[in-house]
Amino acid sequence: MGDIINPVAGNSFIELAEARNTRIFVDKTDFIAQTNALLNTDGKLLAVTRPRRFGKTVTADMLLAYYSKAYNGQKIFSELKISGNDSFAEHLNKYDVIYIDMNSIRDDYIAYTEDEDLHIKGITTIVDYLQYSVIEELKENETYEKLFSKSRKVGKKNLSSALKVISDYTKKKFILIMDEWDLIYRDYCNDTVLQESFIDFLRGLFKGKKGQSNFALAYLTGILPIKKYNSQSALNTFDEYNMLAPGDFACYFGFTEDEVAEIVNSPKCRISSQELKKWYEGYKIRGIDIYNPNSVSKAVSRNECISYWSGTSSNEEVVRLVNMNFDGIKEDILNLIAGGKYKFDCSNFENDMITIKSRDDIFCLLVCLGYLGCEDGGGNYRLAYVPNQEIRTALTAIVKTQSWYNSMPVIERSLELFTAIQALDSDKVAGIISSIHNSPNVSLLGYNREEALVFCVIAGLMWCTERDYECFRELQSGKGSADLVYFPKNNISLPILLIEFKYDSSAVAAINQIKEKEYFSRYREGDYPNDVLLIGINYDSKTKEHKCLIEKLS
Repeated sequence: MGDIINPVAGNSFIELAEARNTRIFVDKTDFIAQTNALLNTDGKLLAVTRPRRFGKTVTADMLLAYYSKAYNGQKIFSELKISGNDSFAEHLNKYDVIYIDMNSIRDDYIAYTEDEDLHIKGITTIVDYLQYSVIEELKENETYEKLFSKSRKVGKKNLSSALKVISDYTKKKFILIMDEWDLIYRDYCNDTVLQESFIDFLRGLFKGKKGQSNFALAYLTGILPIKKYNSQSALNTFDEYNMLAPGDFACYFGFTEDEVAEIVNSPKCRISSQELKKWYEGYKIRGIDIYNPNSVSKAVSRNECISYWSGTSSNEEVVRLVNMNFDGIKEDILNLIAGGKYKFDCSNFENDMITIKSRDDIFCLLVCLGYLGCEDGGGNYRLAYVPNQEIRTALTAIVKTQSWYNSMPVIERSLELFTAIQALDSDKVAGIISSIHNSPNVSLLGYNREEALVFCVIAGLMWCTERDYECFRELQSGKGSADLVYFPKNNISLPILLIEFKYDSSAVAAINQIKEKEYFSRYREGDYPNDVLLIGINYDSKTKEHKCLIEKLS
């Protein structure tokens, strides 16, 4: 047992499972039943990729604890979901597992390059060092060492041949788990020679039936899907599941609605399901609503819903992508933050951080990084959107640091709209809302739906109100629910905005409804010195005109 062959130190899944009475633990061990069904079949090569903080390493460590001979799986899993599956005992701790943590390999390689006393002839790249490290650990097995010494096929950096020698002799197969498989493409993103060397290493490892016969299962996890060359996957023998195409594994990409409901019902949770949903849900994968698992766990542990989405490297990547400004993507990002959606084609994305040729590629990469969610748009098309308040907060903070932010038309339009509302300039407000309503991303929401009209106002006001206002939809007040309410957080000089929408009616009717239903009553009964503005907005589906009426409540 070492750092690579059947490692046992620092298993994050076991640490979490053992502390499940005091920490947030969601039992997803039924995923093991899925991988058991694929053992020694044509589907045994899996690449399951998802963003940072979405449980990649915990899942990899779970598979390690289940399959590796070095663990006592009966003790670990006896009270978990997988123990009730028919395949549980059949494969429990029956394999030698090659567990490659690419982060650890990188750190060890850096130390190797910095100490000349460690240098070995022929080991000049991280790919060489990776193969050498695995082979050296295999040699710690006396039987394997003797086999290697007799074979001319096994060199210092030919892992495929080493595994073939062992497999031919023992008639047993390995399980390979590689965590952060795409590290080479992220940390060495400009070194195309190294990238090709790495993908050649993986190709050689799983080349044809002979290479694949060494493995009962191979499981790769990371952020990026497998690199494409000439529109073909570099490892087309692997079945891929990712944020753009999760397949049947969607429910394992994060916490589901039911799992979060169970967390909320536990005594340790003091946060409402509505707050958790608002902040951390929104990744709609194959029709399943997925929550960011890391952020939910932190929010419940700290009793605070804030943005836990931090990380300088990933934020810098967003800045780089947005500043490419393909097809005006700066404005697209601002509209997405405000609640818009954009259609994009994912068929030509080459699955790396550098080969970015279009706006579509940027959206694909932002989805893989977790900064955008996506829905099925038919065929190779997806609909991009900002999934939740956590990501909206993170993206807003990023764009506000950019030199171009204040000069963007979207920002100028927001100030113009808010100023017009304060001035009770109904015609100006109607004109601005009409221009937003006619924009391409609104058509994705359904032009003649109330959802689209509500979006127009929220999108228009967001950049002037996100710091000073709380925005509420369908807020219970008086004798009903106001369509949209903007309430100042701390500033008594700012007005409260009560907004009612109508279709094929009139702005007057909208204002009258606010008055008849007394939506303003809660702001008159309490101690609210703020002015209250009543805003009625109507859209005429025949004339395609917007009308607005604004009154100050006396």
